[in-house]
Amino acid sequence: MKHRLRKQEYIFVASMLFGLVFGAGNLIFPAAMGQQAGAAMLPALIGFCITGVGLPLLGIAAISITASENLFDLCGKIDRRFAYTFTCALYLCIGPLFAIPRTATVSFQVGAAPFVSPDVQTLGLFVFTLIFFALVLYFSLRPSGILIWVGKVLNPLFLLFLGILIVTAVISPMGAVWEAEPVGTYAEHAFFTGLLEGYNTMDVLAALAFGNILVSAIKRLGLSAPKDLSYSTIVSGTFSTALMALIYLALTYVGAQSRAVYGLDANGGDVLAHIAAHYFGAFGGILLGITITCACLKTAIGLVTACSTTFAELFPRSLPYPKYAVLFSLFSFAISNVGLSKIIAYSLPVLYFLYPIAIVLIALCLLEGLVGYHRPLYICTMVGTTCAAAFDFLRALPAGMHEALPGVELLVAWGDALPLAHIGMGWVVPSCVGLLVGAAALLLRRFQTTHTHGSL
Repeated sequence: MKHRLRKQEYIFVASMLFGLVFGAGNLIFPAAMGQQAGAAMLPALIGFCITGVGLPLLGIAAISITASENLFDLCGKIDRRFAYTFTCALYLCIGPLFAIPRTATVSFQVGAAPFVSPDVQTLGLFVFTLIFFALVLYFSLRPSGILIWVGKVLNPLFLLFLGILIVTAVISPMGAVWEAEPVGTYAEHAFFTGLLEGYNTMDVLAALAFGNILVSAIKRLGLSAPKDLSYSTIVSGTFSTALMALIYLALTYVGAQSRAVYGLDANGGDVLAHIAAHYFGAFGGILLGITITCACLKTAIGLVTACSTTFAELFPRSLPYPKYAVLFSLFSFAISNVGLSKIIAYSLPVLYFLYPIAIVLIALCLLEGLVGYHRPLYICTMVGTTCAAAFDFLRALPAGMHEALPGVELLVAWGDALPLAHIGMGWVVPSCVGLLVGAAALLLRRFQTTHTHGSL
């Protein structure tokens, strides 16, 4: 029986994982973070890598350790209704609500916006996204070898160009990184701000959504024992996430440099566009734009396909796969025309709600590998986490929505009273309390069972 993968197989699996989770957010947020963090980029980067690199790796390990078939199966350990709710929310978040529209807006922001007159930016975005999603829908309805071809050609091309850009920036820096004062919350809480900024990559959510694909690929390579699957998954994931961490370091560093020339940009798409134009002029902007657009196109096709397949399987009596693909493509097209900055702003409350739940779910799965499955631990811990995460959701809502919704300010004040809430970690203590309550309930049940049997 085969117990380990060969070196070439590890590389193949690592490349697959990189292609699944590395998208638009992995490019724009480290660059924007570097620009804002300035001299505090290192603690911010460490925090960013914990949520943007470490947790996705643990998420994939959790799926392999618990031998779950998919995200719905994983969430079913808590409750079937929770499984439906969280699975739908997660796929909508990494799908038509935020991640898919973001692939189109980042592509436009980096590849087309610098060459479009400011007066017709709105029209330019409409035309660009119309063509973008027409291609996404075409390939989503006609699965073929295009994704493999694009992955094999465009990922190396993108990494090559990014490598050239980074080496050029290191040799000929735009400015001194360590002289740039941190702005905003980076000035006082650089580490925790970077930690929360890592939410924006959505990689933990993507790891939970696509981890089963990785595990299935390893199974097809000849492994079957749970321990062997977990080991190979973690090794492959380590290779992939190490590459991502290296890219994050480079993008953060180059983003911090760009502030000396361009000041603070509105978003990470503008940061990348300015960096490419600074070093390579119009040609660099065009090449970067084409490469990122093709890479984002691949990601969008994969996300539309995954979301449509998941919803068709969860609700077999609703719509068939092709109609879901059309629906999600049209919806993503509409959302993408809101603009990149607004998509980022409106996605934050949802991410602040979903991420703590995803993190705790991963922790519970890893705990299950040590102590076995105990439903009270899952239920009590998740109740505490969900309640606290709801406060984070309300706190992150845009100011206009605070005024429109009665009672929100009072609820936000309650949430702010939680320990660690000032650094965005208000869910940690309620989660631990929930875990302790679950453990106490489990011990009480065992005591009652033992006492009953002893009386007999």
